[in-house]
Amino acid sequence: MKKNLFLLGFVLMATTMMAQTEKNESWYFKIGGSYFIQTAATEFPIVSGQLPNRDVYAANGTTLISRETITGSFGEGFRYGGNVGYRFTSRLGVEMGINYYNSKDKTMVETTNRLVAAGPTFVTGNAVGQISALDLAPALVLFLGEVKGFEPYSKVGVIVPVHGDLTIETNRTYTNPLGVTKTYAKDVVKPNPTVGFMAAVGTSYKLGKKLSAFAEVEYRNFTVHGKTKETEVYKENGVDKLDTPTAFRADASYSAKHVNYVEKLTSSSNSKITNAAGFDATKATDDVSSFVGISGLGLTLGLKYSL
Repeated sequence: MKKNLFLLGFVLMATTMMAQTEKNESWYFKIGGSYFIQTAATEFPIVSGQLPNRDVYAANGTTLISRETITGSFGEGFRYGGNVGYRFTSRLGVEMGINYYNSKDKTMVETTNRLVAAGPTFVTGNAVGQISALDLAPALVLFLGEVKGFEPYSKVGVIVPVHGDLTIETNRTYTNPLGVTKTYAKDVVKPNPTVGFMAAVGTSYKLGKKLSAFAEVEYRNFTVHGKTKETEVYKENGVDKLDTPTAFRADASYSAKHVNYVEKLTSSSNSKITNAAGFDATKATDDVSSFVGISGLGLTLGLKYSL
């Protein structure tokens, strides 16, 4: 590891020294849009007490016909953003990007015909998550020289999310002799601060003296740990029941609608699992923090304007 870091440092120093012989300071601006595909799938976290499985039950609602663990990443989706760049020399520069990312919807839990209560009452439904985030992306850029209007380059940097959340929408249909009840819940998970890694290769092509088109292939990798979760919406057959206990959601207390994620549960946590006697329903429920991945490979197309 140390040897690799030494070699990387040597290459960067040599490149910088060579580049300093060709002074060409300048500012530039880029705007573009990207589409990413996921590159690493991990098991999704537990959603409202439900394991990340795709379960199908027989007509009796208790015999499990099939079970499949649901895996995936929120690294697939669209991104829009801009960059401000500065070239110290004709070969070396830095960029600061600001991007808005909106992931593709991902099914996290799915259940078909499970018996949940006497009556009998069966439930079918799923939980679907989506991440939206605003991030900053500082990077070091190495320009490889212009040839016939094309100028290839590479860059490495970090990704620092500054705002965003994971929205989980759960739709369930309960069926019993009294009729059908459709429920809808919207949970919003706020993340803890995190830092990710990115690397890209690309090229620009001159359209004019100052204007260029560019294309980049970018790889990024980071995970996000939950900080808090809040149930913002709960409806039954379209009627607001957020603060009302019902047959399908008996607990409508503050603790049922708010979760505070922690590293571990102890006897002093506000948890029905480890501290049932001291549990306070007027406070957020403590739960073990889980994480989701946002790893992806994307293509960015856009325009670049040099001063």
